[in-house]
Amino acid sequence: MIKTVATTPFEGQRPGTSGLRKKVPVFQTPHYVENFVQSVFDSLAGFAGKTLVLGGDGRYFNRETVQTVLKMAAASGFGRVVVGQGGILSTPAASHVIRKRGAFGGLILSASHNPGGPDGDFGIKYNIGNGGPAPEAITEAIFAHTRSIREYRIAEAPDCDLDRLGETSLAGMVVEVIDPVADYQALMETLFDFTAIRALFAGGFTMRFDAMSAVTGPYAHAILEGALGAAPGTVMNGTPLPDFGGHHPDPNLVHAKHLYDLAMSEAAPDLCAASDGDGDRNLIIGRGQFVTPSDSVAMLAANAHLAPGYAAGLAGIARSMPTSAAADRVAQALGIASFETPTGWKFFGNLLDAGLATICGEESAGTGSNHVREKDGLWAVLLWLNILAVRKQSVAEIVREHWARYGRNYYSRHDYEEVPADGANALMQALRDGLAALVGRHAIVAADDFAYHDPVDGSLSEHQGIRVLFGDGARIVYRLSGTGTAGATLRVYLERYEPDPSQHAIDTQAALAKLIVLAEELAGIARHTGRSAPSVIT
Repeated sequence: MIKTVATTPFEGQRPGTSGLRKKVPVFQTPHYVENFVQSVFDSLAGFAGKTLVLGGDGRYFNRETVQTVLKMAAASGFGRVVVGQGGILSTPAASHVIRKRGAFGGLILSASHNPGGPDGDFGIKYNIGNGGPAPEAITEAIFAHTRSIREYRIAEAPDCDLDRLGETSLAGMVVEVIDPVADYQALMETLFDFTAIRALFAGGFTMRFDAMSAVTGPYAHAILEGALGAAPGTVMNGTPLPDFGGHHPDPNLVHAKHLYDLAMSEAAPDLCAASDGDGDRNLIIGRGQFVTPSDSVAMLAANAHLAPGYAAGLAGIARSMPTSAAADRVAQALGIASFETPTGWKFFGNLLDAGLATICGEESAGTGSNHVREKDGLWAVLLWLNILAVRKQSVAEIVREHWARYGRNYYSRHDYEEVPADGANALMQALRDGLAALVGRHAIVAADDFAYHDPVDGSLSEHQGIRVLFGDGARIVYRLSGTGTAGATLRVYLERYEPDPSQHAIDTQAALAKLIVLAEELAGIARHTGRSAPSVIT
């Protein structure tokens, strides 16, 4: 039986760069999930009888929301929902299943790298049929529906058994529970030389992979310790937990400091790596050598031809605007196109679909390729392993050789988290108002509010961050993040290019010291936010 329930709109259900994210108690408010999901379905057309993919990162409230979505999908006319066992699907795995099944789209339940638990964060985002995040036209339509919704439809039926593989019926709709790992692992086997990586581990190569009690645990156990023969115990925190074991599942040098400390110790394995809550971010640290996400994008692109899936070469490289220009130098050397897009993986989708780019990356530890339409943490780790297996060098040796050839882009991101939104917005507006006056001061050659003209569909995305550009290639970028759930997060990105190999061993913050001081002077960060120092430096 299909039930129609009267409801009223909730304020603030605009999807951000990665869907709708709020605190768990907000999502637990009666009708809150239903309103948003119905608004998603009401924004779409032509899905009657089609397939929807569904899964999440296993965080608190995941299972309950899966059951709600299943019943609403049945009420809205979907013919089949493919859901990961236990309600689990990593974000890249969900993207792959959407593409492999030719599904109409998918709903991914995650707040990515944000904390979980009863007082943590939750999120829902819609991915379209190419497997990528919904473009702005769809997310804006969803938001419009959330502001006018008056009713939602839901099937009155018992909950589905999410733990038993196979098909069942829900109000006339097929619910198919699948192994969340199998399809993804099969895809990885087509991209990478598993034989070479197995030989690497068999030869004594050591590794620690921290799944952070989040979604990639089952994937890492099956692929690293299973198919590739890494030693038992290589994967740590490998069981997904609703509160991520109390961890903040963000693979950066603050929340994964234990890995950094291990990698810099005498007991360091050859490689330390990690992924985040929903499996789309990565951390790479070799013995004694941290690899910044921006450098990792460039180094993976420069060496991708060593993996079977990329042996034919790359069509192009794309990076988000705040990401360092290191990847641009690789593209120039390879004689291929490079693209600078706004932050948000959805902007890479058109480039990938059009065959203009093969590898994409963001400074926020997201890297991926045209194999799916999401960033993919474990993919990045496997490509690094493939490169290490073929080159037979350490991570540190590969990094040093890369810098010697291309130069080093000293780069850092300073985050001011949960600052008052009014102050953060005032800071950005003051910068916008004063852009013209910046040029000519402090060797600044240009300053703008970044806008992106999509080369595929011609769309325009404005106000994507303030760029301050210097004559020597240095940059300061100011941007408000769209991934938080409380207050505002101001991100300040600092970059300086150094071509001289004799200057490549300087501490990053020391190398950027003058820019750090100038970034405060130009924007008045302390005055607007009340913060004298960043919350996180990466």
